Amino acid sequence: MPVERPITERGLAVLHAIVSDYVASNEPVGSKAIVDRHSFGVSAATIRNDMAILEEDELIAQPHTSSGRIPTDKGYRLYVDTLARIRPLSAAQRTAIERFLGESDDLDDVMARTVRLLAQLTNQVAMAQYPSMRRTVVKHIELVAVGEDRVLCILVLGSGVVEQQMAWLPASQVTDAWVHGLRQRIAESVVGIDVESAVGAVDQLSERIADWTQPGEATVVARVLDVLRAQLDANRSERIAVAGAANLMRGGGFAGSLPVVLDAIEEQVALLRLFDELVQDGSGVTASIGRENEPYGLATTSIIASGYEEEGSSGSRVGVLGPLRMDYASNIASVRAVARYLNRVLGESG
Repeated sequence: MPVERPITERGLAVLHAIVSDYVASNEPVGSKAIVDRHSFGVSAATIRNDMAILEEDELIAQPHTSSGRIPTDKGYRLYVDTLARIRPLSAAQRTAIERFLGESDDLDDVMARTVRLLAQLTNQVAMAQYPSMRRTVVKHIELVAVGEDRVLCILVLGSGVVEQQMAWLPASQVTDAWVHGLRQRIAESVVGIDVESAVGAVDQLSERIADWTQPGEATVVARVLDVLRAQLDANRSERIAVAGAANLMRGGGFAGSLPVVLDAIEEQVALLRLFDELVQDGSGVTASIGRENEPYGLATTSIIASGYEEEGSSGSRVGVLGPLRMDYASNIASVRAVARYLNRVLGESG
C-alpha cells in the first residue's frame, strides 16, 4: 500500500501535462515528449523522477514495458479536482446554445434539444434528467364531455404542464351535468396538493368508489380515475433523455465493456441512481470517474454532470458520459453552460 504524500507543484504540473497530452494523442506520454511540448525548464531526467513519484502514488501507470505513462483513475480524479481554470465557451458557442434551446416548443422538445446539443459540443453521450414534478401542485382539473361515451380529462400543474387524455367509457350515459358533478368531487380531493399526494388521493377515491357513486356508476367513474392517475404518474416518474450513443464507438476507451455501458444507457436505471447520488462541487459541476462508478456497472466511464433548478423539481441533472480519456476541462465548461441555459429556458417557459 503506497504511502500518501503531498504532491509537489511541479509534480502536479507534470500530471496535468500527461493527462492533456494523453487525451489529445491517445498514446502513452514519455518524459522527452513532456520536455519538448511543455515549458518546465528542467531536464528529461528530472521529469522522469517526477513521473516515478507519480507512479508510486498510483496517479500514472505504464501500460507496456518501455512505453510512456498514462493516467490512472486516481490520476484523472486529482487532475479534475485541481483544474485551475475551466476554459469558457466562446461567445459564438454561448449564442448558439441560447438560440437553439430558446426555439423549443415544449418540455420534451427542450430535453431532446438539450441532449442533442450537448452531444455535439462534447462528442460524448449526453444525458438530461427530466425535472421531477412530484412536488408540483395540481392547479386545476377539468372534465369535458365530448360524446356520449367519451370524457376529455385535462390536468393542469402549477409548473405550467398541461396533460390531456381521453377517457373512453363503457356506457353511453355521459351528460354535462354528470361530468360537472364528477369533476367537482375529484377536484375537492386533488386540487391544491402536490402530484405525489394527488396520486394517493386518487387511489383512495378508487378504493372507496362504491361509497360515493350512484348504483351502476362505479365502472364508468373508475375509467376516468384510471386516466387521471396515468396523467399524474407521467409527471412523477423519473426519465432521462439521451443522445450521442454513437460517440461511444469512436476513439475506443471501453475495450470489452462497451456492451455493458450501452445496456446501462438503454435501461437508464443505473444512470438515474448515479445521478441521484452525485454531489456537486462549488462550481456547480461534479465528476464521477472510473472505479467511482463501479457500483452502477460503469467502471470504465467518466460522468460529468451539473444540476439545474426548475420550479417543482428536486435535483434534476444534465451531463455527459464517456471514456476515462476525455477532455475534462472542455466538457465541464460545456455541461455547466448548457445547464445554465436549460435552467433559463425552463424558467421562462414555466
